[in-house]
Amino acid sequence: MGSFKRALLGYRRVEVDAALVSRDARIVELERQLPRISELEGELSCLSGMVIEREREIRGLREDLREANERHDRSIASLESISERLEEIQAQARGQATRIRMKALREAVEVSRRVQDLAGRIGNDPAASVVAETSANGNGHAEREPAELFEGLVRVEIGPFGDFSQLVGFEDAAEQIGATSEISVERFSEGRATLSMRLDEPVELLRELEQRSPLEFRVRHTAGDRLILDVDEEQGPEQQAA
Repeated sequence: MGSFKRALLGYRRVEVDAALVSRDARIVELERQLPRISELEGELSCLSGMVIEREREIRGLREDLREANERHDRSIASLESISERLEEIQAQARGQATRIRMKALREAVEVSRRVQDLAGRIGNDPAASVVAETSANGNGHAEREPAELFEGLVRVEIGPFGDFSQLVGFEDAAEQIGATSEISVERFSEGRATLSMRLDEPVELLRELEQRSPLEFRVRHTAGDRLILDVDEEQGPEQQAA
């Protein structure tokens, strides 16, 4: 206050009073604005707190996003590992199925050889001859036209096959027929095989086999519940291997 009075020395009383009045007015104005200033300071503090909270939320979201990306990467790696494992299992299953099927075919060949040996020993037996003749004629049933329906147990003799893989391909084709419920190879000898098929409903068997089989064949004989088919030996190597 002393310095202010010293600053006013040399001025007239009127000027000094005017300066004091002006000062007092500014002080009053400042005092009047203090609540608003306090209010603004409070709002600024609130806004600062909101900004700090939003920054904290943003950091949290960034961390969540980083963790989600890491989980996504781990999931992709896990799925790739599972996919590779499944492919390995499928390859092993296919290999095992092929080995089982080849073993069954070799056993069928051995059984066929033993049956032929037994047939040779009892070939002079009249009763055995009658049974063999009845079996060859389809249990005595009348011959059917190729387009006729087949149902129940049917035996299909077909050949010659170049190798086991062609027999497996024909067996797979016959198994894909919707009416087929059971199928097995009864014998395999000198390139010809006899398959036993069980059909749960009437089906045009020859037409189905012609559509599905990878090999071309001709119908040699059809009678009752038995078909005899000859593989077209004039097919090229690529067709036989198909």
